[in-house]
Amino acid sequence: MELGIIIGVIVLIFLLSGIRIVRPTSRGLTERLGKYNRFANPGFNWIFPVIEKMYRVNITETMVNAEPQEIITNDNLNARVDAQVYFKVKADEESVKNSIYNVNNYMYQIVNLARTTLRNIIGTLTLKSANSERGKINAELHKTLLEETHSWGIEIVRTELKEIDPPPDVQETMNKVVKAENEKVAAIDFASARETVADGEKRAKIKEAEGYRQAKILHAEGEAAAIKLVNEAADQYFVGNAQLLRKLEALESSLANNAKIVIPTGSELVNIIGEMAGIVPLKVNK
Repeated sequence: MELGIIIGVIVLIFLLSGIRIVRPTSRGLTERLGKYNRFANPGFNWIFPVIEKMYRVNITETMVNAEPQEIITNDNLNARVDAQVYFKVKADEESVKNSIYNVNNYMYQIVNLARTTLRNIIGTLTLKSANSERGKINAELHKTLLEETHSWGIEIVRTELKEIDPPPDVQETMNKVVKAENEKVAAIDFASARETVADGEKRAKIKEAEGYRQAKILHAEGEAAAIKLVNEAADQYFVGNAQLLRKLEALESSLANNAKIVIPTGSELVNIIGEMAGIVPLKVNK
C-alpha cells in the first residue's frame, strides 16, 4: 500500500514537472535529446521531463539601443551618434526556429550591426548634411538591417537616430551662426512691418489730400454756380440797361453811407427797386 502511494506521488511529480505554459506573447521550441522536435503555441504544453526541453521566444516588439559612439564624418569632425532599433521575432514556426538556430544572441548582433552600418553611412557625409538628412540615414540603416537579418527570422520594424552631436567647439560656432540667422530674419521682419506702417500712413495722407481737394472743387463749383445765378439775374433785369445798373450801384453805396437821395416818383429806378423787392409800383393818376 505504501509502495503504491509512493509510486503514485512519483508519477504525479513526473507529470507536473512536464507542464509548460506558453503565454500569447511567446512561442516555444521543444527539443528532444538536443534535437528540434516540435513547435509550441500559446497555452498548455507538456514535455517529457529530462528527455525534452522547451525554449520560449518573445515575439513582441523590442527596442535595443545602439549605444553612443564617436564617428568621423567626411569633413573630419568627430560626431557623437546614437540610435535605436525596434524589431520583433516573427510568430511563425520557421522564423522562431531561425531566431534560435541561425544566429547566436540576435539582440547583441543587431546592436553591433547597427553601429557598423551607422559608421559606414555617416562616414560618407559631412556633419551638416548628416544633421539635415536624418530621414535618409534612418532609411538606409533600416534597409541594411532588413537585408542582413533576413535569415534570422526577425522583422526590423523601424530605426531612429537619437542624436548626432558635433564637438563642443563646433556646436558653439553653429549656435552663433543660428543666432545670427535668427537676428537677420527678425530684422527683415521688423523692416517689413515698418514698411507696411509707412505705406499705410502714405495711403491715409493721400486719402486726406484727395478729400481736401474734392472739398475745394465742390466749394469752387458752388461759388461758380452762385456767380452764374447772379449773372443770369443781371441779364434778366439789366440787359441793355448798363446806365441804370450803374445808378442802382450808386444808390446802394449811398444808402450804405446813410446818405439821403430823392428819387422822382415813377422813375425807372423806382420801378426796378420795386421789382427786385417784390413790390408792384402804384400807378399815379394824372
